[in-house]
Amino acid sequence: MSHHFTVIKEDSATRGRFGRLMTAHGAIETPCFMPVGTQGTVKAVLPRDLKEMGCQILLGNTYHLYLRPGHELIHELGGLHKFMGWNRPILTDSGGYQIFSLAAMRKITDEGALFQSHLDGSSHLLTPEKAVAVQEALGSDIAMAFDECIPADAAREYVQASTQRTVRWAKRGLNARRKTDQLMFGIIQGGLFEDLRRGCVEEMIALPFEGFAVGGLGVGEGEAQLNAIGGFTVGLLPPDRPRYLMGVGRPRDIINAVCAGFDMFDCVIPTRNARNGTLYTWSGKVNIKRAEFANDPRPLDESCGCYCCGNFSRAYLRHLYMASEILSSQLNSLHNLYFYHRLMDKCREAIRDGNPEVWERLRDIEDTRESTV
Repeated sequence: MSHHFTVIKEDSATRGRFGRLMTAHGAIETPCFMPVGTQGTVKAVLPRDLKEMGCQILLGNTYHLYLRPGHELIHELGGLHKFMGWNRPILTDSGGYQIFSLAAMRKITDEGALFQSHLDGSSHLLTPEKAVAVQEALGSDIAMAFDECIPADAAREYVQASTQRTVRWAKRGLNARRKTDQLMFGIIQGGLFEDLRRGCVEEMIALPFEGFAVGGLGVGEGEAQLNAIGGFTVGLLPPDRPRYLMGVGRPRDIINAVCAGFDMFDCVIPTRNARNGTLYTWSGKVNIKRAEFANDPRPLDESCGCYCCGNFSRAYLRHLYMASEILSSQLNSLHNLYFYHRLMDKCREAIRDGNPEVWERLRDIEDTRESTV
């Protein structure tokens, strides 16, 4: 697909970009956040509610859908969009991060990643070609090239060899493409070494990818190195294609990354934290488990327009959590995702309107601070 991405406005105060990405299932305004729908669903949230809160695109997981229910079955039933009742864009990851998380159950060679299923222990070989075939069968709008996610503490020799392998895998994946209406993004690796990141970028941008992702961050390197390596790498990427920071999702980290020039984000943080009782507000985080909320009649966030805040008290949300009610996960997840989508609205507003005061207000969001309101 040609002319799929347009930078509409660049921020005068930062390197942030307001853009539009065209896909087979519609346009996406960037910067955007993609809720993680690992197994064809965003945990505890209806597709209807995702649409109503303004969700533009979801992320699906190649590894999990390959193992269960199987990409062939999903293809036979009309593709992932029809299967999960979602008619807006979907990005599928390649499975590289899940392979990374199976350190004790996998072996990586130039051919691919041999791993044991976490479901039944069966052996599988995921190759760059297989990753493309699975994602084409799923019918996602954006497919990711197969890569190896590198641990933050990996030695330079390993990082260098792994990054070179990721580049070779990217070329093989491109050669395996058959669909013409599915975008594909290459993934930049290189660990915490700027020269290896630069070398990977130089090789990747010579390849016909429709966008680029920066991987291997948010895996334990710490905030300072996340910002430094992310900011360094994004500055090397072509301005005419979307830039995706994979798996990084604290509000503060997203704001910093938008200002550095990234366009797309995904993370399980808003939904995982919601299920564990940690909720985001414009005054800081709220741990709804705390006893102080047991008789609190106020909404979670009086400035929030979500269904949860418009109808229920903090006392009720705490009761649901303490009683292990399913509705707790539903309401908490709905609220956190609504918060994240309003955060992205504000980022786009700051760039579109050229209003530096918005950035000042956003940077006041301290997502490590407990709300005292």
